[in-house]
Amino acid sequence: MNGLFDRVLIANRGEIACRIARTCREMGLHSIAVYSDADADAPHVRAADEAVRIGEAAPSASYLNIEAVLDAARRTHAQAIHPGYGFLSENAAFARAVTEAGLVFIGPRAETIEAMGSKTAARRLMQRAGVPIVPGFDGGLASDEAFAEAAVTIGFPVLIKASAGGGGKGMAIVRQPADLPAALAQARRLARAAFGDDALLLERYVEAPRHVEVQIFGDTHGQVVHLFERECSVQRRFQKVIEESPSPAAQLTPELRDALCQAGVRAAQAMAYVGAGTCEFLLDQDGSFYFLEVNTRLQVEHPVTECVTGLDLVRLQLLVAMGASIGDLVGVPSSRGSAIECRLYAEDPDLDFLPVTGEVLVFEVPVGPGLRVDAGIASGSVVGIDYDPLLAKIIAFADTRAEALLRMRGALRRLRIVGLKTNLDFLRAVVGTDAFAAGQTHTHFIAEHFPCSPRRLPRADADLADALTVAAVFAARLRRDINPHLPALRSGFRNSRFRPQRVVFTFEGALHQVDYVDEGQGLFEVRVDGAAASKVQVRDDGPELRCVIDRRSRAYSVHGSETEVTVFTPALSYVLGLVPDFPPPVDAEVPGACVAPMPGRVVLVHVTVGETVVTGTPLLTLEAMKMEHTLTASSAGVVTAVHVESGQRVDAGALLALVSAEVAR
Repeated sequence: MNGLFDRVLIANRGEIACRIARTCREMGLHSIAVYSDADADAPHVRAADEAVRIGEAAPSASYLNIEAVLDAARRTHAQAIHPGYGFLSENAAFARAVTEAGLVFIGPRAETIEAMGSKTAARRLMQRAGVPIVPGFDGGLASDEAFAEAAVTIGFPVLIKASAGGGGKGMAIVRQPADLPAALAQARRLARAAFGDDALLLERYVEAPRHVEVQIFGDTHGQVVHLFERECSVQRRFQKVIEESPSPAAQLTPELRDALCQAGVRAAQAMAYVGAGTCEFLLDQDGSFYFLEVNTRLQVEHPVTECVTGLDLVRLQLLVAMGASIGDLVGVPSSRGSAIECRLYAEDPDLDFLPVTGEVLVFEVPVGPGLRVDAGIASGSVVGIDYDPLLAKIIAFADTRAEALLRMRGALRRLRIVGLKTNLDFLRAVVGTDAFAAGQTHTHFIAEHFPCSPRRLPRADADLADALTVAAVFAARLRRDINPHLPALRSGFRNSRFRPQRVVFTFEGALHQVDYVDEGQGLFEVRVDGAAASKVQVRDDGPELRCVIDRRSRAYSVHGSETEVTVFTPALSYVLGLVPDFPPPVDAEVPGACVAPMPGRVVLVHVTVGETVVTGTPLLTLEAMKMEHTLTASSAGVVTAVHVESGQRVDAGALLALVSAEVAR
């Protein structure tokens, strides 16, 4: 090898920055983190050997600020920069600036990123290399009329894509000609905001395909290898939620798997690829496959490949950047066993996966054979609006897919996160379906199996009753502990000892009344929603509460405060709001109010005061965590107030606009 370096700046944040720092430490390399004002106390800062502040919370002022990152590298005498994924990882100008500064960019050449950063250029290159592509139209900056003509030729439905970038941003399915102009306008706006480039392309939309990708790796000596495939079909908003390797697709015979992987190798050879990359394909039900794009970086889902190959992909990236031969590093790659990864997001599946912000009060990860958790948070972390809502990745692996799935189900049952809404229970529900167990996944899996919005997950009445029972006992003990005025009296004390104490909880919009009597020595009598009373014996069992409910002993993880109690049962988790005995007065809900469902930034105001609207008319577009959300009128009427303007930041619950039905009359 030549070109050795031992000081690596990690130009990223969150779990991937922690992941890179871990391998740097194992290799004896000095790792340097960068952080924004919002991340001063983040785990990735503590994971590195040293850290440098590079700007304010907004990505444009910090993690996307090329000069700030290069200045941090100069000040810390870094010799190489690892971009991770997202942010500047696929920015050709950044890769070029790094090398021009005399530093090693741990990734492909700027020219490669440039070529693959344009989906239109990538399609043409793949076509020349003999890689199958989806029929489409490389429209670029063409007019709406040109796109409309192409869409008719391709045939509806069509898929709009941003020519630059990835991650599902700027993508939209259009099923009829009338919807095309609005979809093009939104796609251009999203592409411009995310990538600084509003060029678009159209592709034929393949119904219910599988999303299968090939891990490719090249070196500076012209060698290219593949490290097998991953399946990434379980998605929402074109973004992956669950990935695995190998793909469980029945149509993926050994011959077809080899053809797919060799197509990935041809794609890499066509661009003289260096470093880690991923060639993504759509796999149709008949076994046909089509090139989607090349991600010129390490993927979020790389751990499943690491599990089945036994290779550390970050280590390979670092060594290839030092000049090593990929052939010498991996020999003849082999794949063994099965690995599944679930992404834990700060989002609310009940509200169409809207991103969520807040403080992580408790974060406890499962440990055990065949389990791995890559996390960018810890207890006490604050999740804001500026960055991607990905919190952690849970990976399970075993000799067979069935065993890996059992481990994943167990890991999701044991994971604990309190303080903000996540998709944890949704992940539990997905991996618990018979269809997932059978490997019958495709890109519409979530829409097919969880079609309702809000997506209320199936919960057994008995499980909810147990959660309410445990929460009431916890609340009773909490009240007793925080009541300094009556230290000698048990919770529930009345002149008549047989009269119970009452506590009321809210859960998914419903009220639940729980009556209990604290009989002392950890023994309670509890009645939920008027049902027959249960005898409950409570024992503290380390970090968990062990309750014997009607002679059935189970361990529950319980976390709470004076306003809510979170109970993790063996099946699901329950966040139960505590209704105060004397609730403060609240203003009645204002009819026609458009309220921010989450903190964010106003991107567009679609209406003006005095404008007449109908139900469903777009009022404002709000951006949070790199996603846009259009808020619409809940009823017909006249816009009587607009309280915000484009670019303004708003808090959750803020009144944005008002539509009055009375004025319309």
